[in-house]
Amino acid sequence: MFQRCHRSSSRMWRSFVVCFRNPTACRCRSLCGIARTARATAESERDPAVESTVQLLLQGNRAKLAEAITLVESTHPSKRRLGQSIVSTVLEQFHRNHPATFRIGITGPPGAGKSTFIESFGTFLTSRGHKVAVLAVDPSSSRSGGSLLGDRTRMPLLSHDGNAYIRPSPASGAEGGVTRSTGEAILLCEAAGYDLILVETVGVGQAEHAVADMVDMFVLMTPPAAGDELQGMKKGVVELADMVIVTKADGGLVQQANHIKAEYLSALRFLRRQSKLYHPQVQLVSCVENKGIDKVWDEMCNYRRIMQDSGHFESKRSVQQKAWMWHHIRHQILTRFKQHPVVRERYKEYEGFVVDGVLTPGAAADKLLLYFLDHRHSRD
Repeated sequence: MFQRCHRSSSRMWRSFVVCFRNPTACRCRSLCGIARTARATAESERDPAVESTVQLLLQGNRAKLAEAITLVESTHPSKRRLGQSIVSTVLEQFHRNHPATFRIGITGPPGAGKSTFIESFGTFLTSRGHKVAVLAVDPSSSRSGGSLLGDRTRMPLLSHDGNAYIRPSPASGAEGGVTRSTGEAILLCEAAGYDLILVETVGVGQAEHAVADMVDMFVLMTPPAAGDELQGMKKGVVELADMVIVTKADGGLVQQANHIKAEYLSALRFLRRQSKLYHPQVQLVSCVENKGIDKVWDEMCNYRRIMQDSGHFESKRSVQQKAWMWHHIRHQILTRFKQHPVVRERYKEYEGFVVDGVLTPGAAADKLLLYFLDHRHSRD
C-alpha cells in the first residue's frame, strides 16, 4: 500500500507542475486544482483593480480594509483568490517600510469579561495615540453554522472610536477559536495603519495553540469567582500564557481576585515557560473602576522590549509564518478531499462500515484516501 501511495503522490506532484505551467491543458479536478489556483492568483496580482484596492488600503481606507478581509474569509473560490491576490500585493509593498506592530491574543472562559476589558483597554490605547484593530471571533453554531457577531454591540464606545476598527468573524468550526484567515486579517489591519492588533478568541481549550501561533503575546483572562483555583482550565492553556489577567477585581470580589492571583502565581512557577527571558505575570483589573489597565499596558510594553532586545520577537514571527503555511496546506488538502466526486460518492458507505464494525476508522480512512489519489483526474 505504501509503494502504491508513494507512486500516486509522485504522479500527483508531476501533474501539479504541469497544471501550473499550462493550466488550460489540464483536466484534473483534484489536488492539481491547487496549481490552477496558484496560477490564477499570480496573474490576478497584476490586476489594476487589485493594485487600486491595495493603495487605498495602505492609505487607511476602512471600507477597503473591510472588503479585503471579507474576500480572504470567503469560501467562494474566485473571491478567495482575489483576496489572496490583495494579501500578496500588500505583503510585497507593506514590508518595504514595515512599521512596529504588536499582536496580542486574548482568551478566557465565557463570562471572563474579555469584551469589556478590550473596550476599556482599547479606548485607553487610542487616547494615547495608538490605532487599535480588534479581530473578534464568535463561536459558530454546530447545527446552522451561524454566529451572532455581537462584539460591536458589546463594545459601543470603541466601535465609534475613529482610531479603532472592530471586525467580528465567525469561527465556522475552526480549531483554536480563530478562523483560517485570521492571519491574513492581521496583516491587512497592520497594512492599514493599525499598530496594535487584539485577537479575541472563542474560549479556552487545547486548540488555543492556534492562537498563540499568530500573536506576539498571549493573554489569559479569568474571573475571580469561578470555582477551583485554576478555573478548570487545561494545563496546556495556562502554559501558553505570557500574562494572566484576573478581571472584575472590584467591590466584594477584591479578596477573591487576590486569592486567584496568588494561586496562578504559584501555578506558573511550576509550569514550563514560553521564554527563558520572561516570567509570566498576573495582573488584577477592574473595568468598572477603571483600575489596573495602565499596569497591564506597562507590563505588556516591558514584555515587548525584552523580546525585541533579545531578537526573540522577530524569530517568533518567522516560526509562526511557517506554522501558518502548513495550516493552510492542511486546510486546502482537506477541503479538496471532501469535495472530490469519488469521495463524496463513497464516504457515506464507509461511514456505515465504521458504525457497523466492518472496518476500523483507520482502515476506512485509508480506503477513501486511495480512492482520492487513484481518481484524482476525475471531473467534478
